[in-house]
Amino acid sequence: MNDLINDPNAARLIFGLRDTGYNVKTAAADIIDNSIAAGASEINIDIQLLADGRKIVSFGDNGHGMDATGVWNAMRYGADKRQDAKSLGKFGLGLKTASSSVCKRYSVISRMDSDAELAKLTWDLEHVERQNAWEMLRPEVTADESELFEQLCGPSGALVVWEHCDRILSKDYAPGTKEQAAIKRMSEALAKHISLVFHRFLDENDDRERNVTIRINDVPVPPWNPFYPQRSEQVLAPNKQKLIVELPDGSEETAEIKAWILPHRRDMEKEEEAQFARISNRAQGFYVYREGRLIQDGGWMDVFGAPEPHTSLLRIEFDFCHELDEAFRIDVKKSRILFHPDLEDGLRKLLQPVYREAGARYRRESRDDANQKRTVDHSSANKNISNTPNTAKPLVTGVDAATQTAEVNNNRGVKIRIKAPIQNDVSPDSIHIEAVTTITNGHLWEPAYRSPGSSEHVPGVLLNKHHDFYQKIYQRAAANGYAVEGMDLLLYAFAMAEQNNTDPELEPVFEDIRDEISTNLRKLLRNVPDPEPAELTEPDED
Repeated sequence: MNDLINDPNAARLIFGLRDTGYNVKTAAADIIDNSIAAGASEINIDIQLLADGRKIVSFGDNGHGMDATGVWNAMRYGADKRQDAKSLGKFGLGLKTASSSVCKRYSVISRMDSDAELAKLTWDLEHVERQNAWEMLRPEVTADESELFEQLCGPSGALVVWEHCDRILSKDYAPGTKEQAAIKRMSEALAKHISLVFHRFLDENDDRERNVTIRINDVPVPPWNPFYPQRSEQVLAPNKQKLIVELPDGSEETAEIKAWILPHRRDMEKEEEAQFARISNRAQGFYVYREGRLIQDGGWMDVFGAPEPHTSLLRIEFDFCHELDEAFRIDVKKSRILFHPDLEDGLRKLLQPVYREAGARYRRESRDDANQKRTVDHSSANKNISNTPNTAKPLVTGVDAATQTAEVNNNRGVKIRIKAPIQNDVSPDSIHIEAVTTITNGHLWEPAYRSPGSSEHVPGVLLNKHHDFYQKIYQRAAANGYAVEGMDLLLYAFAMAEQNNTDPELEPVFEDIRDEISTNLRKLLRNVPDPEPAELTEPDED
């Protein structure tokens, strides 16, 4: 006898595993994971409240199913590792810990084709407690269960049945209308959770994952995409959407990231906001996906501070594959991951500009009011620049509006190709310098190539109306034409110096300089308040 083998106490452990942090929504999602891993295209959830108060929840899928040996392995705590490493079912615990978190008795019934016998095994926690042994039950498949299998699964698949559901509701109810209403609320909350967690599978128009239909009591669950791409803006540049993550063994894998800024509430109807955007402090932050399945929804995961209203429009879409499982330390419920401190630092640096931009956009309501009350006049600077043709600047030899690139001759050589906004049909009065609301990376200024028509573009500079410097300094200086013109000419000179000395290799360097200057200005102005309405009244006429 090997006295080093120390089996756990069955009664204590099987009840202890009920408290691993699941709730009904995360437990149901774990069962759905197994169905998707089994190749199911249809998953049916049946929630019954019987007259005597008993609650039974059944999950049926039309996946490839299991024979008796497969059912035995699936019901084993710490089941054998799946052959498909991409499988959403990952730890070999989900079916058991998820089910027992909600109920005291659960069964799996399955077959691989219509000619096979239905295989069934049951875990009954009270039986394990009485026996104090890891002993399952093998009850007969009842006529009702056989009929339910045909209804929810079809010829093949798997049926999971939860009985003795003592934790399906947050409180106990006497049988009656209040309990029925509570079950209805729970079902609606479950549908809302599933519509988010599996939205890529549920959305027929999303080709990143195969299509799966999920129904609750015969009602299809619609997808809910938290990024509302029909109205939101993806603000992270394409060259920043790939992250190289180093694994513990030194190898590298790629994760993908996008940053979405949702429209402001004032730009949506109330019904639109409630149905498609659902803006709140809780909903901002990271939405992390493993193999297309949402792991975490919202929160800044120590990359930034606590959620606050000014960043409630920002949601980060973060995708990783199964090769990065170890790097992100997924918990058993697949509802939380952890970022390594080095990755936190990298993400903070990458996302800081869009984080600031999201805050600026949130504030835009009051700032748009300021812009309406006081229009900053940039015409003097434009006239001055037009009358000074001998300033050092790049010579534009061609533009490509489709790729937003300009070809210039500058101090770095001839036919230098530069990525920059290409703008046609610009008013001649603002051709050299203009304040805009379209800069999304948080910079105070950006170079651009602009034309009153569609040819003969000249280099110019765009100013970010949403930057603190523009709001707090330009707005206050609006009554002083020389102050505005002086700032305009300074930023124009910076932009021309950059464009006259850049090439594809140096572009990122100049962009970093713009980013650092814009960031430092924002920090330096942090304690300077926005102008009061009295400061924005139009000056008296001379």
